[in-house]
Amino acid sequence: MGDERVKAEALQILGLFQVLPRLVVFDLDYTLWPFYCECRSKRDSPSLFRHARGIMCALKEKGIDMAIASRSPTPDIAKVFIDKLELQSMFVAQEIFSSWTHKTEHFQKIQRKTGIPYKSMLFFDDEDRNIETVSKMGVTSVLVENGVNLDLFKLGLSNFATNSAASSIKQDE
Repeated sequence: MGDERVKAEALQILGLFQVLPRLVVFDLDYTLWPFYCECRSKRDSPSLFRHARGIMCALKEKGIDMAIASRSPTPDIAKVFIDKLELQSMFVAQEIFSSWTHKTEHFQKIQRKTGIPYKSMLFFDDEDRNIETVSKMGVTSVLVENGVNLDLFKLGLSNFATNSAASSIKQDE
């Protein structure tokens, strides 16, 4: 499925939900692309998972901000790959640094930079421990096994809508 077809389908999926996240945060390794940066060289030609670019283009068209939260020990390679893939303009924040905090520090920096509350964020990552930790911060989080795809995108939006409804009910009580 080409980027334009994925984008069109992602836009249709976005249209199914009345409540959308204000910020979608992606991990890099094995979420947006099928490798670990530290196992590659800056000279390599990186590629994205099949649906990743179309999903990001749909989010951008809808005016939904995006950010990166990556614990890569080689942020220099990650940034070169982001440039090579022409993704630089997609992200309002890029927190790419090695950390033992399972991304809490990444999200604190993203939140400070954007001013967007955790409960208005949706996060995709391939590591259970990051999903668990970030979920405790109030971020709707989705575990990715073989890259972000349209099914997981829909699941994330559905979970986000459910969590938003639950938090608004709590506020009404």
